[in-house]
Amino acid sequence: MKIFLGADHRGYKLKKRIFAQLKQQGHTVVDLGTHLSGTSCDYPRFSYKVAQAVAKDPHSRGILICMTGIGHSIAANKVRGAYAALCYNKRAAILSREHNNANILVLGAKFISREEISAIIAVWLRTSFNGGRHARRVGQIKGIERRTMKRLVENISRSGRFA
Repeated sequence: MKIFLGADHRGYKLKKRIFAQLKQQGHTVVDLGTHLSGTSCDYPRFSYKVAQAVAKDPHSRGILICMTGIGHSIAANKVRGAYAALCYNKRAAILSREHNNANILVLGAKFISREEISAIIAVWLRTSFNGGRHARRVGQIKGIERRTMKRLVENISRSGRFA
């Protein structure tokens, strides 16, 4: 599977470890940054890069890491086609896939042990979307996306500017 990774300075070390583990498991892994250890950086830049990459490649997945995971979740979910789920345990990771068809896993480095992170990633990667009643709900989420984007495009067309 193709997996896009991203992290800010608080998730950098963990991202490097996850990268190595995923490569060892035979995945195609693309590290979208940060590439600087110990240098403070702004997470939205990496949230956006991973979300864009995953949205363009429907057969891929993404993993984002920062201190809490909250900021990455908010930022990544602004990209149409990106469905980021912040998961602090295996059960949440399973449900994010089975019920919500999440294509980006967000991890909070401060709140999850090394052992738990590996287990969360493993279960998230092997869990499939259940469909059924969940497909209807995911469809409703996509409807919200379409309506929001349509209004944005209309506003830009009317005003001639983005904002």
